[in-house]
Amino acid sequence: MREIGLTTTVPIEIIYAAGCVPLDLNNLFITSPDAEKLILEAERVGFPRSTCSWIKGIWGVVKKKGINEVVAVTQGDCSNTHALIEILQFQGVKVFPFAYPFDRSRDLLYAQMERMRLYFKVSWEDIKRKKKELDEIRALAHEIDRLCYEEGLVSGYEDHLYLVSTSDMKGDPQGFKRELEEFIEKAKTRKPFREELRLGYVGVPPIFSDLYQKIESMGGRVVYNEIQRQFSMPFDTDDIVEQYLLYTYPYSFFYRLEDIKREIKKREIHGLIHYVQSFCFRQMQDIILRKELKIPILTLEGDRPGPLDVRTELRLEAFLESLRVRR
Repeated sequence: MREIGLTTTVPIEIIYAAGCVPLDLNNLFITSPDAEKLILEAERVGFPRSTCSWIKGIWGVVKKKGINEVVAVTQGDCSNTHALIEILQFQGVKVFPFAYPFDRSRDLLYAQMERMRLYFKVSWEDIKRKKKELDEIRALAHEIDRLCYEEGLVSGYEDHLYLVSTSDMKGDPQGFKRELEEFIEKAKTRKPFREELRLGYVGVPPIFSDLYQKIESMGGRVVYNEIQRQFSMPFDTDDIVEQYLLYTYPYSFFYRLEDIKREIKKREIHGLIHYVQSFCFRQMQDIILRKELKIPILTLEGDRPGPLDVRTELRLEAFLESLRVRR
């Protein structure tokens, strides 16, 4: 089947309606046992060390897996994607650019989705049918999220893992649906977690391999994964254009803040971890986050895939201890 690489979340309903298989290149990179090697290969051919590791990892995955077609988000994600597109095109990869309008204009977003629909040669009727099918799977991911923050039956890492996988449904919606159903059935037989501290995680998914596990070993648990939850489209709408307007990640940070504030209150969160990626422009948004939220925040910066370094682990431990004292 025709495989389509994705640089970030896009309307996968269109791709699936065309009988193609979307593959989130970020997920393929970070779950690869050779993630560090993919980065080193990118640097070997000339990618600067000061380039975001996710961009280098995406390029490495495309090369390693022989993916020859990519949908790349040119507005609403990483600005480095522009140069990545040029490199991929130079190497013979077919690229379809997709742009989220900064001002969340419905007309402009519809125009982008219409371009994508024509590119993949599908009808709006087929897209709507596929949305209904995928929404049933998303509802299962939402149930896992509820079991995490409301009933304490799901770890922060499990919540992260299943939510982030909704960006492409692992390239197999029905197989992913069965996996979610089986997990929910098992989770409901568990004894609830008894963590001392309830944490929120905001920012792009972490490049660290053991962040959630370390938090739980220190007596905390992540009960809110901001961007990962957004990937799962937690919105009640039959309108696919509205669905991708409600999706917060590609738009103004102030729009994301509204969602973060609601979920902090709803999930009774004691403190936030704000993850920022090295060399990413989104690091500057930490300034706004700290001014707008009246809750303790720990900002963690990650560069390359792997476990937490000792310094970061000590900072995390000190942050959790400060939350205990505060309580």
